[in-house]
Amino acid sequence: MPNFHQSGSLKPISVLFVCAGNICRSPMAEAVFRHLVEEAGLGERIEIDSAGTESYHVGQSAHRGTLKILEKRGIAYNGRSRQVTHTDLQRYDYVIVMDNDNMADLRYMGGAKGTLARLLDFAPDQPMREVPDPYYDGGFQHVYDLVLAGCTGLLAKIRQEHGL
Repeated sequence: MPNFHQSGSLKPISVLFVCAGNICRSPMAEAVFRHLVEEAGLGERIEIDSAGTESYHVGQSAHRGTLKILEKRGIAYNGRSRQVTHTDLQRYDYVIVMDNDNMADLRYMGGAKGTLARLLDFAPDQPMREVPDPYYDGGFQHVYDLVLAGCTGLLAKIRQEHGL
């Protein structure tokens, strides 16, 4: 079912990816999802961003491990970390978290008006339900594989729900 602004024009479907610091997992998911959306020719229909539950990296670029993995796959990313706001939770159609701690933090903030889910909820064949934080252990390749699986499933779900 299409989303329409009051003016009658199509309202983009909005997706916000959330992790703790917004420098590893959520920017990777934002970039990978944007890449998949562009490949599908849906760039004008889906708005994508990312944010963190914590403020300690606000204004910083993505972690070098995230940037290296993305660059290796020809996926561009030049965003800066920001903290999620209550307004974000009311504005976005899909708020997608990386782990249960992120989910708890957002529920504490009041939850989301739209769909609030873990990214790996959209990868049912994946046995893991949480995307681990690679900040300390450097597991960026594993995180990329999980993010790709989740983003692929999320895009399929959005396409199905919105007839895209």
